[in-house]
Parts: sequence; C-alpha cells; structure tokens
Amino acid sequence: MITFEYITESPFKPSVQHKIWLQKVIRKEEKVPGDISYIFCDDEYMLGQNQAFLNHDTYTDIITFDQCFGSVVSGSILISLDRVKENADKFGKTFENEMLRVVVHGTLHLCGYKDKTDEEAKVMRQKEDESLALLMSLIS
Repeated sequence: MITFEYITESPFKPSVQHKIWLQKVIRKEEKVPGDISYIFCDDEYMLGQNQAFLNHDTYTDIITFDQCFGSVVSGSILISLDRVKENADKFGKTFENEMLRVVVHGTLHLCGYKDKTDEEAKVMRQKEDESLALLMSLIS
C-alpha cells in the first residue's frame, strides 16, 4: 500500500491517481508494489534524519530507506519540502513538477536504480522522464 504522510504542512496533495501512477512505474520495472510511505517534512527534520541514519551533516531533498524483499518494492521515502521548493526555483520548474520528479526518483531508487555516477544519473533522469510522461498519459 502506498501512503503519504505529512510532518510539515504541504501544498502538494497526492491523489489516488498518483498512487496508481507509482504502482504502474513499479510494475513497468517488473516489480511488485509493496508498502511504501512517502513522508513530507522540512529541512530541519530531514537534517536530523540524515545525521541519525546516514552520518551526513547536510541538507538533501530526499532520503530513501529501502525495505525491499525480492521483487516486492517497499520502503520509506523522506522528502524535504524546503529543498524541493528551492530546487524548483533553481531549475525554473514549478513546485509540483519538481515534487513529482522527486517522488518518482525515490520510487526508482527502490526499484534498484542508483545515481552516484554520471552514467547512473543519466539513466535515472531518463527513467524519471519516462515516468513523468506516463503520469501525463494517465491524467490526460
């Protein structure tokens, strides 16, 4: 089951259509949707989680905690609303567009995609673009 939780109030309000979209993204990767929680928070909460769990003393837009088992995709995805807003402004995107990209980015991490190297990042960006196009086809 896909759930959306809010530690910080958010203008982003995912719908049932977003859940269907994320399930389709997972199935497209020949995986099975399991339990995934998207948790929306502010920078300070995210920093605390980054320090506590990853020993990183930096702000970040997303942390993905992988709890997958076999082909079942499960985990928790923390998303900093502050970072998403700042990145949207920086890249000239709307808040919603950047948020959707980050949401599916976490999902793709759970599906096994990485983004540490240039080549991995290129593949991740391609998968994000494909996934966003899939969403557009579902809502139009």
